[in-house]
Amino acid sequence: MYKYGIFLFFISCLALQGQEEDQMVLRFNEYLGYVKKYHPIAKQADLQLGIGQANLMKARGGFDPKIEVDYDQKKFKGTEYYDRLNATFKIPTWYGIELKGNFEQNDGEFLNPMETLPSEGLYSAGISMSVGQGLWINDRMATLKKAKYFRNRSKADRDLLVNQILYEASLAYFDWLKAYKEALIFRNFLDNANTRFEGIKSSANAGDIAAIDTVEAKIAMQSRALGLEQANVGLMKQTLVLSNFLWINEGIPIELQPNVIPETEIEAEIDITLEILGKPLDSFTIENHPKLKSLGYKIDGLRVEKRLMANRLLPKIDMEYNFLTETPEFINSFETEQYKGGISFRLPLFLRKERGDLQLAKFKLQEAQYELDNAQIEVKNKILSVYRELESFESQNLLINEIVQNYSTLLTAEERKFSFGESSLFLINSRESKLIDAELKRIEVRNKYYMAKANLFKSLSVNPQNL
Repeated sequence: MYKYGIFLFFISCLALQGQEEDQMVLRFNEYLGYVKKYHPIAKQADLQLGIGQANLMKARGGFDPKIEVDYDQKKFKGTEYYDRLNATFKIPTWYGIELKGNFEQNDGEFLNPMETLPSEGLYSAGISMSVGQGLWINDRMATLKKAKYFRNRSKADRDLLVNQILYEASLAYFDWLKAYKEALIFRNFLDNANTRFEGIKSSANAGDIAAIDTVEAKIAMQSRALGLEQANVGLMKQTLVLSNFLWINEGIPIELQPNVIPETEIEAEIDITLEILGKPLDSFTIENHPKLKSLGYKIDGLRVEKRLMANRLLPKIDMEYNFLTETPEFINSFETEQYKGGISFRLPLFLRKERGDLQLAKFKLQEAQYELDNAQIEVKNKILSVYRELESFESQNLLINEIVQNYSTLLTAEERKFSFGESSLFLINSRESKLIDAELKRIEVRNKYYMAKANLFKSLSVNPQNL
């Protein structure tokens, strides 16, 4: 709990700007920095890289040198039936070729005559290879190639996961900011309504205006108070939603304190934080999109699988040749006249299993290609629509700003006329209600504009490097 309290204070104060004596600002870029560093989904995304690297290491293990030792012995009633030792050192290579060194030593009274060897043992050095199936591609080669593609794909998938959680966190921050601004508007207009009510009550007590005007002023004040209470409930809910994205390193979630408020002027900060600043539509290269790169690596892996299945239609022909010697320390003792070799041939008559596997591999490859083609169109059109949406919101922001300014001018004029006795409290309240609606509409439009920027960030699948 002590660490928890210290971190709450830290996240409330680190690089925050004081607006009032008891309020601290949680900046947008710092908030996303904590999300990217500590959120469980962001950490899960980093595991993708480890999984890809582990798979690659596992695949490379298929080419590790191997030592094999077989030792059998049988003794019964004082008779040594057999004593066999067979030690082998193998080095697999890339193209279906395996280098091998071997030592055999056999003894006993009941050995098979084929197992009779010199008393000091027999050494051999040779090579085994596949000249049909498995020469140009085999299971070891295919597994390693697919593991490399999987590792590259895991990097793209990691970027997609990080982008998704940062996108959702950004939307939560924008909704929090919207709720905060709405509460701020009702608080300001409630203060105005209180001041107006007190002034009208004083005037009514002095007999300058009718007492009934105090009722209308009080109704307006109560209406603003009701709006503020509802806005505060919405702010509380959005604060809790935002807290879902704040964690500390030990896996403890953070709940924001009431004195922490959002950064109100974030338009320029959004582009810099999400790294979408200065990215016009014509600068986007669709081939670099992480989703398309991930699908591309998937297709590359399926192509390897298809080649492997096609290779299995070939006959399996394994050849082996080993030089034999009793004195391996002398190089010239390896002579071609002393050898052990052989060849094996296997081929199913109908190849139904192999042909079926090849057809399935082709279908999977074709399915992935269709998925890639569809994803390219979706990504391209999504990005285009977001750019168009942003252009529209820029125009909407200009219009709503002018509308708010005009409503504010009308309210000011009405209040001036009321001070001269040429207007009524009803008209002032009406003008003020229109201004409040316009202010709320401006906040809504601005929030949609921010969300459109977040949608652009998601569409481009950016993984910010500076957070």
